[in-house]
Amino acid sequence: MRIAADATSLIGHRTGIGGVTRTYLHRLARPGLEVSAFAVSRRGAGPMLDELPPGVRAHRRPMVARPLRALWRRGPWPPIEWWTGDIDLVWGPNYVVPPAKNAARVVMVHDLTAVHFPEMCTNDVQQVPALLRREILDGAWIHTPSQAVADDVVSTLNVEPHRVRAIHLGGPQQIEDATRAERAKRGRAFAGVDDYLLSLGTIEPRKDIPSLVRAFDVIATKRPNLHLVIAGPDGWGVDAVKEVIDSSPNRSRIRRTGWLSDADRDDLLAGTRAFVYPSLLEGFGIPPLEAMAAGVPVVATRTGSLPEVLGSAAQWAQPGDVDTLVSAIEKVLDDKALTESLVAAGNERLTHFSWDRSTDELVELFELACAARA
Repeated sequence: MRIAADATSLIGHRTGIGGVTRTYLHRLARPGLEVSAFAVSRRGAGPMLDELPPGVRAHRRPMVARPLRALWRRGPWPPIEWWTGDIDLVWGPNYVVPPAKNAARVVMVHDLTAVHFPEMCTNDVQQVPALLRREILDGAWIHTPSQAVADDVVSTLNVEPHRVRAIHLGGPQQIEDATRAERAKRGRAFAGVDDYLLSLGTIEPRKDIPSLVRAFDVIATKRPNLHLVIAGPDGWGVDAVKEVIDSSPNRSRIRRTGWLSDADRDDLLAGTRAFVYPSLLEGFGIPPLEAMAAGVPVVATRTGSLPEVLGSAAQWAQPGDVDTLVSAIEKVLDDKALTESLVAAGNERLTHFSWDRSTDELVELFELACAARA
């Protein structure tokens, strides 16, 4: 099977979708599959060569995003084969899959934030619903990272259920006990403090960092040694986060790190008292699983796919509700038995998520889409 994959998300600092795309590409490099990668970018796929696994060919011809997406919203032209040559399937792991002349099409939909909360999205992301509807009209198959998103896609976008498949992502490897203490020590050194809460992810409105800062302000009045570390690259809507931090009476105890290397992420996770994920809508939730792999308790909001993915391995708050977030964090900080039970549940929960199984299910979907196209 000849597969062309959109790897645009590998260019620049890697976000969560970029990490998912890279992981899948490395695992799709297997016998029986001929995988190539393209980028919807003026520079083509050249800038991401270092991110591609051996055997994955890069299509270097430029693809200018804005005019192409404007054309693709209107109809199935120009086809991806203009850039890739003959292929059996084109895969879009980031909401957009180009039209094709003869190839089957599969697109990954991580969540429907752009449909339900367009005010939380950039202008580019606000174009996604129109692109998705066009892709569905032209026969694309869809996979999602959770059943919650699959059900949402079926009901919201009126897609035939058999064309939508929920394929859980894999989970991170657990940090070995032998190295956890050293990683935690490095994490506390990186944070500059011994006692901190950690938030991790791209800064954008959907992650609701302002509610976390407000919750921290309540908690910090009784815990003078506690700090808050907000890690992750700027997305958009950063001004709102800066404003709430600047107006906080505890702003000297709040640190933003910006983008992190994988090693620094693991270290910060290992050293934190609790990982807090106050998202307003989530399609899967890799950062909480990373926290579980680091052996720390998770506080999360009961929204989207998070109950499905995290199960009993999180202390729950309601999305956008500062009071319940304060209560959940304080329970984790004050109750050692609860913390231990959450960590144990996290260890068990990680066994449910396998990248090998996820990739096998994705290939099965590719084969199904190709068979339906024949």
